[in-house]
Amino acid sequence: QVQLVESGGGSVQAGGSLRLSCVASGYPDSRYIMGWFRQAPGKEREGVASVVSDGSTMYAAAVKGRFTASRDNAKNTLYLHMNTLKPEDTAMYYCAAERSSRVRVGLVLDALEYNNWGQGTQVTVSS
Repeated sequence: QVQLVESGGGSVQAGGSLRLSCVASGYPDSRYIMGWFRQAPGKEREGVASVVSDGSTMYAAAVKGRFTASRDNAKNTLYLHMNTLKPEDTAMYYCAAERSSRVRVGLVLDALEYNNWGQGTQVTVSS
């Protein structure tokens, strides 16, 4: 069974930076898509970034140019470097993973495509 544990959240002022980490265990192999999602109070969970096993990434328009996602397959760890944070980035951030073969083409940032989730880490950005 896949287990995901996020860390690195916290409170920062606008313009600041944070790095989130997600350690995965229980993987049979590295052919998983891993992604970062976030959910603010009263809003739906939204995709932030995804990374496939070869390192290719995809970003939501709201974070492109400010956030960088990467993964270390040897350590089974996914990262999210967040720069120039804005108050609207405030949310609970979740790590997710799913077998690449089970994620439909073009939907790597759709939360419904993922069945394995971490508990989340809170990011709060003050103005």
